[in-house]
Amino acid sequence: MAQEVRGVIAPGKNEPVRLETILVPDPGPGEAVVKIQACGVCHTDLHYKQGGINDDFPFLLGHEASGVVESVGSGVTEVAPGDFVVLNWRAVCGQCRACLRGRPQYCFDTHNARQKMTLKDGTELSPALGIGAFADKTLVAAGQCTKVNPEIAPAAAGLLGCGVMAGMGAALNTGGVARGDSVAVIGCGGVGGAAVMGSRLAGAAKIIAVDIDDRKLETARSMGATHTVNSRSTDPVEAVRELTGGFGADVVIDAVGRPETYRQAFYVRDLAGTVVLVGVPTPDMTLELPLLDVFGRGGALKSSWYGDCLPSRDFPMLVDLHLQGRIDLGAFVTETIGIEDVEQAFERMHAGDVLRSVVML
Repeated sequence: MAQEVRGVIAPGKNEPVRLETILVPDPGPGEAVVKIQACGVCHTDLHYKQGGINDDFPFLLGHEASGVVESVGSGVTEVAPGDFVVLNWRAVCGQCRACLRGRPQYCFDTHNARQKMTLKDGTELSPALGIGAFADKTLVAAGQCTKVNPEIAPAAAGLLGCGVMAGMGAALNTGGVARGDSVAVIGCGGVGGAAVMGSRLAGAAKIIAVDIDDRKLETARSMGATHTVNSRSTDPVEAVRELTGGFGADVVIDAVGRPETYRQAFYVRDLAGTVVLVGVPTPDMTLELPLLDVFGRGGALKSSWYGDCLPSRDFPMLVDLHLQGRIDLGAFVTETIGIEDVEQAFERMHAGDVLRSVVML
C-alpha cells in the first residue's frame, strides 16, 4: 500500500518549489524504500528547477542523501531493512560493455526504480537523478543504496551522494593526482572544495585554489589549499604559472564548467598535464580552442562523471577515512535546514553564501 509523505517538487521551469504530499509505492522487485535522514541542496537540483536538465516536470528534487532502508522488494540482496545507506545515482547494471570490461565506474546503463512516485492526483513525478530525496521517504533501485558505517553523521554522509564524491573523485580517480603533484582547482564551492581535499589526501605538494570569492578561497585553504588566487582581480593563468615555476600545474580541475574557466584550465596546465572537467556546462555552451594548441600541449583532457566513482568501493572508504579523522566531510555542511526551506537555500547557494545547506528529516 502506497505511503503518503512530504516531498519538495519543482512544478515548472523556474517556478518556486512546493512542498506537496506525494505517494511512495511499496517496493517492487529490485527496489527499496528509504527513510531519508539528510539531503544536501545541490546545484544540480537548481538545474532541474531551471529546466537545464530536461523538461520532464514536475520533478521530485533532492538526490544527495543518506537514510535508513525501510523495506525492500523481492530479489534484493545488497541491503536489508535497518541498513544505514548513502544514495547514489550510479546503480551499475553489470551487463553493459563498460561493466563487462571490468570498468563498472563507467556503467552506461545505470538503473532506477521501475515504479513511479506520484502526487495525490496521480501525476507522475520525475525524481532528480532517479532519487528524489527531498522527501520523508523515497523509492529507489536497491543498487542505488550503498551501505556505510552508521557512526557517521547523516548530514556529512549524504554529501557523498553527489558533490563531495564528484570533487574527490575528480582528483583521485579521473585526475589521478599523485604524491608531489601540483594541482590547480578552478571554482571552490562544494565540488571544488572536495577536489582540494582529495588532492591533499593524494599527497599533492602544491594545491592552488582559484575563485572570485575570497570567502570560498579561505574555506579552500582550510581544506588543504596551499595557495589561493582571486581570479576577479588576478589573471589565473599567469598566477598559477608563477606559483609553479613558470610551467603550470600537473593537474587542473575545472569545477565551474564554463567555456572561460575551461580555457583557463587548458592554459594553466603544464605540458603533458591533465585537465579534468567536473563542473557541469549548460546545453548552450560551446568551446573554441586552436587545434594546434590541443596537439602541441599534449597531455589529457578528461570529463569526470560522478568523480568516476564506484559507490560500493568509494563511499565506505571515504566514510572510514572521515571517521579516522583523515578527511572532514562535515566541513562541507554550512547549515542544516527544514524541508520547507529549500527555496531559500537555492537563493543562498546562488549568492555563494554556503557550501551546502542540508535538509534534515
